[in-house]
Amino acid sequence: MIKIIKNLYNYRELIAALVWKNIVIRYKQSYLGILWAVLKPIMLMLIFTLVRSFVGIDTGNIPYPILTFAALLPWVFFQESASEGVSSVTSNAPLIKKIYFPREVFPITAMVTKIVELAISFGILGGMMVYYKMMPTIYGLWVPVVIFYTMMVALGISFFGAAINVYYRDMSQALPVVLSLLMYGSPVMYPLSLVHQKLIVEQAAGHWSNDLYTLYTLNPLAGIIDSFQRVMLKGLAPDFEALYPGVVLTLVILPLSYVFFKRAENWFADVI
Repeated sequence: MIKIIKNLYNYRELIAALVWKNIVIRYKQSYLGILWAVLKPIMLMLIFTLVRSFVGIDTGNIPYPILTFAALLPWVFFQESASEGVSSVTSNAPLIKKIYFPREVFPITAMVTKIVELAISFGILGGMMVYYKMMPTIYGLWVPVVIFYTMMVALGISFFGAAINVYYRDMSQALPVVLSLLMYGSPVMYPLSLVHQKLIVEQAAGHWSNDLYTLYTLNPLAGIIDSFQRVMLKGLAPDFEALYPGVVLTLVILPLSYVFFKRAENWFADVI
């Protein structure tokens, strides 16, 4: 972790240049430009809102559209950071063959690019909060912590996936599919409170209910999304009981993923 931060600082100018290049290339000759970055969460919010009108999902006193959009912000940021992080090494093959620098710069660059797009989505969320007459509270100061945690989860996948993708290009094709399925196992379309109500309060799965809830919260995105909604919309502190299983898993996976990446990078230039 400390080494990642050190490399991030030492190569900050390179990362900034690569981020700028990614943004320019992605939105060059695009009429809407970087606004395309927010179309995905907006369209998903509209689709989920339509589905909810048929199936009915209890969201308490929080309007469903803004609750879902707040869930989609960290989810889309994680999904696209991880997906582009996995393909970041192979997509920069010419640079890898010409000059040496720490290869983790590429997954980090992919993630930082998404921070720029995340900032625009925050502006839309702010507009929705004004529309629904919702004001952030002091608990909004937790937002940087939640985003940083999301970044660590994304890097845990990116480092491992990027190393595998150099040797097996199927990885970059399979991951978006897996993450799309994972979305339905995360509280994006429905709130975590609904899962808690069914498993912990109602014990819907019998004696397996508590274990299933812990298994559900092992998905770091469960705690991330719920925490983001709580601190931004509900004026509450994060639910640490829902956070800690995913935090523990991330603290195990991220260092292992980074070590695997660093060992594999010695042969990137030869294989790629």
